[in-house]
Amino acid sequence: MSGKLGDEALDVIFRAARTHNAWQDKPVSDALLKELYDLMKWGPTSANMSPARIVFVTSKEAKEKLAPALMEGNRAKTLQAPVTAIIGYDVKFYERLPELFPHAPEAKTWFNWSDDWAEMNAFRNGSLQGAYFMIAARSLGLDCGPMSGFDMNKVNDLFFAGTDVKSNFLCNLGYGDPAGLFERSPRLPFDDACSIV
Repeated sequence: MSGKLGDEALDVIFRAARTHNAWQDKPVSDALLKELYDLMKWGPTSANMSPARIVFVTSKEAKEKLAPALMEGNRAKTLQAPVTAIIGYDVKFYERLPELFPHAPEAKTWFNWSDDWAEMNAFRNGSLQGAYFMIAARSLGLDCGPMSGFDMNKVNDLFFAGTDVKSNFLCNLGYGDPAGLFERSPRLPFDDACSIV
């Protein structure tokens, strides 16, 4: 497969995409959330480890449960958003490798020899999947409000207790209200961030 996306698609997922802080009163269906996952799951990870685990917080009760873990500046916009996705990562992702990477039966042993090594790989690849998540969401017409201003330990206790999953970041989802946008911040030019050697 080859080809280049047109400017309209590139604007939607990158150039014109913004981090939203205010949300329209417009619901996001469970079917759309499933479609979002079914798109983002195809993004590549090391040994197809797929460590991302996502909790879609949609109900009033679940939002109220999440609220105490949020920094004050993130609370109102998160309660207003139709969906808040908790993007987590499974530190024991390697238990699923026989299923996910079947052509290398020894793959599990590449990662399970050290908790630190396993977690580093889970965090890196789970973060990568979090980026795929946002690209997929924007591709499906949703706006995103990613954030890291929350108490990770509290979120882990509230939503991942008794599991091997840890929280990475939060991403509000819905249909953004442009009135809540800040002026676009600059980005580093190529020469400040890159070199070709």
